[in-house]
Amino acid sequence: MKQIDPDAIDLQLLDALQQDASQSNQSLAERFNISAATCLRRVRRLRESGWIEREVAILSAERVGAQLSAVIEVSLDRQDAAALDAFEARVVQDEAVQQCYRVSPGPDFVLIVTVRDMPGYQALAQRLFTTDANVRNVKAFFSVKRAKFAPRVPLPFSPSGPSAASANSRS
Repeated sequence: MKQIDPDAIDLQLLDALQQDASQSNQSLAERFNISAATCLRRVRRLRESGWIEREVAILSAERVGAQLSAVIEVSLDRQDAAALDAFEARVVQDEAVQQCYRVSPGPDFVLIVTVRDMPGYQALAQRLFTTDANVRNVKAFFSVKRAKFAPRVPLPFSPSGPSAASANSRS
């Protein structure tokens, strides 16, 4: 994978794509006052260099019937590398697990899960925690309201923020 050092236009393109990846190349080019060919080349280069991991559609959990979200802390009895890797490999394969973090200090893992309902959570707990002899403690926090969901990753500067002017003056 070729490493690149993105400039201000690259960062603006990344920010725009994080907000809406369905924008056409033509629309992005016009927005940032570059040619369509240049825009396409820049976005392709950002993909190839790993700045853009993938593009996905974010679905409405409520529309598809997933009504229950939880943040789950998991502590294991054994924390050697093999035990941690084995637990992680198992949970990341489960479709209900949206995010999996190995954390420290505190629990060994924090999971973000979404299921249809409480029986769905109970089935997930049985699959991932109850049957695993190495799971010592599970603490689940069920969401009663989602105040924010933003998969956007902060960039070295915000294209609309105060450092944008100085970054744009370097272009």
